[in-house]
Formats: sequence, structure tokens, C-alpha cells
Amino acid sequence: MTQASIITIGDELLIGQVVDTNSTWMAQQLNKAGILVIRRIAVGDVWEDIWKALDEENKHADIILITGGLGPTADDITKPLLNKYFGGKLVVDEGALQNVKYFFEKVLNRPMIKRNLQQAEVPDVCQVIQNKRGTAPGMWFEKDGKVFVSMPGVPFEMKGMMDDYVIPELSTHFIFPHIIHRTLLTAGVGESFLAEQIKDFENALPTHVKLAYLPNYGMVRLRLSSVGFDRIAIEKEVNNLFEKLQQLVKENLVTNEDESMEKVIGNLLIARNKTMCTAESCTGGYIAHLLTSIPGSSAFYDGSVVSYSYKAKEDLLNVSKELLQTKGAVSEEVVIEMAKGALAAIQSNYVIAVSGIMGPDGGMPDKPVGTVWIAVGNSNKIETQKLYFRFDRERNTQLTATNALNILRKFILADTANP
Repeated sequence: MTQASIITIGDELLIGQVVDTNSTWMAQQLNKAGILVIRRIAVGDVWEDIWKALDEENKHADIILITGGLGPTADDITKPLLNKYFGGKLVVDEGALQNVKYFFEKVLNRPMIKRNLQQAEVPDVCQVIQNKRGTAPGMWFEKDGKVFVSMPGVPFEMKGMMDDYVIPELSTHFIFPHIIHRTLLTAGVGESFLAEQIKDFENALPTHVKLAYLPNYGMVRLRLSSVGFDRIAIEKEVNNLFEKLQQLVKENLVTNEDESMEKVIGNLLIARNKTMCTAESCTGGYIAHLLTSIPGSSAFYDGSVVSYSYKAKEDLLNVSKELLQTKGAVSEEVVIEMAKGALAAIQSNYVIAVSGIMGPDGGMPDKPVGTVWIAVGNSNKIETQKLYFRFDRERNTQLTATNALNILRKFILADTANP
């Protein structure tokens, strides 16, 4: 099977200043094309380290994809390094030059300097990949049957090259097998419990079918995978096994598609021609962010009231001042009032309301850090649940959002099953 390595270049990746989303996206696209990514490595803007990484990945992979270090500044050393590595000399590529000029004159509407024009220089031993989204061209090298592709580190530019040129061109150089995945999502059960529940199923799997556990914030994805050149045969086998797996976890099954909890909620609401809103305190709009990250979410999501302070809860959601003073913001009574207030203000069919103590401070003996009240419901009925989390502020927030969405999911299913 054709194997690939990904090298990402930049000091900013190593110090955590920038999160490496490039290699994640690239691996996903390569996997879809039938290319197995076996290694991913990040190196800084150091000549010796980049050179060593190229040598090392050349030993393991058929395809080496590189991002970063192609800009106009002094620390962008990838191009001169690749020029020397493959024994070339830098020449001006006319297509790249016209692209740079067009980008500055028509897109940016500002003058170029010599440093910008130098971006049109490429090694004469490479095949140039024109950058339709920026100024730095990509470069395709071949050596001893291996393919090396260097692309800009800017995600938007790299993705354009991958989609428009790199993956289609790779398919003309290699014969790729089919990689079949089927993924389901569970919630409300831990990874170890699931493993125990399906151990007989897992032990009986053929050696060429793999089962992966992918836990994340109160949810666990289970993924069955197989690889082969007979797509119809492997799809049939994986689908049959996937049906059995769904039956084994049906009590905790959220969806049999590889999609997020918020996407599941959106699909439920759209199918029923309903909408929802949120009233958030401790999550500060995070639930709204998750929902509005879905393209087309305006079809099912109306809006949010982020009421962090007592005053905001009183003024925006009509929570009584007396209730806040006697019960506190983190209480069942308050989240019920928040839910009712949001429904009245936004006029949605369903609502989520949350209030809690995310930490690291603010806990009390009767309400320690991690205490959360969640309310979900509609104009006829409000249901509540109290949860305790024991992690840091970020994870507590994410767990609150995930659990709130799942509680609403169950409410919608029960509500529409028994109208």
C-alpha cells in the first residue's frame, strides 16, 4: 500500500503559538484517496533539522508532503533547502511571476518589492504548482520513485493545491487501494465499558478489519476500517459488521454517521421543521458557537442569550432577583427560569439553558467547582439535570456543552415520539 509522510515546518508549531491543522486536514484527504499516512513530523526553521527530516521520511514513505517555510522572509528556508537537496538552481518561473504580480496589483492593490518577486523563483528540477490563492508556488519533486511535494503553510493556500493538483496528480503516479471506514457515535458511556460490552465482537473481527475507539468529551466514536482493491467486497463486509456493532451499542448510540453531536441535533430539528435557542451562563456562548459552526444552521438555530451576570439574567431572561439571591445562579430553579425566559424572548420550539461553576475558582462547599445545572425543554415541559465535572475550566465547559446537547437530543426524540 502506498504510504505517505507529512512534514510541517515552522518554529511557531513547536512552541505552540500556532496549532498544526494542516497535517490533520491533509491526512484526512489522503486517507479518502486511499493513501495511508504513516508518519507526521513537525520541525522548526532550522536547515539541519529540515534536511534530516527529508532523509528520514524518504526511508519510510513513497510520498512526502511538506508545508511551511515558503514565504518571503529570511526564516523561510524551505525553497533554498529543497533546491540544494535535489541539486537544482533557482530560476524565475514565468507563471509564478505573473501570479505574484496579479496578486499584488489586483487582489492586494499595493506595490511589490524585490522580496515579493523572489517568490517566483523555483528550483529548475521541480514541477511548479501554481498558487491560485496566494503568491508562493508549490513544488513537486521526484527522486528514486518517491514524490516530494512542498506547499505553503497557509491552510487556505495549501488546501487549494491539494484539491486542485496534488491528489489528482498522485493518482496518476500510484495505484491506490480503497479505504473504507464506518463510524458511529455513542454518548453517556465510557471507553472501557464499551470495550467490555463489545469484546466478543472485537475478538471475532477478521485481522484485516480494524476497530478504533475515539473518545472525546463524554462521547466515544467507534470506527470500523478495512483496506482493499475490491471496493464492493470490502464495503459489504464492513457494512455487515457495522450493523452488528450498532445493535451491541444501541442503548448509547447517538448516530451511525461520522458527525458531531451538534450536527445530529441540527438534523433532528430540520427533519421536524423545528428550531431551538440557548440561554448560556457558564458556557459563555460556547454551545451557540458549536451550533453555528454548522453550515446552514440558521434553518434550525434561532439565537442565544449569554447571561453571565445576575443583572443579565434578570434583564434579559426575566429571572427573578429574589430567586437568584435565595437559590443562587447555579440552581435548578434558575436554569428553569432561564429556559422559560429564552423561549419567551426568542420564540423557538426547544431550548437549552446552562448555569454552573467552571473553575478554577468560585466553588462553595455545597456547590464545588464543576457543578452544572442543565435545563432543556419546550413551552410545555422543562426537564433538568445536575452534573459534576472535575476537570479544568476548558474541559468543564466542553463537557457541559456536549452533555446539554445530548440531553436535548433525548428530549426531542421523546417529545416527537409521544406528541
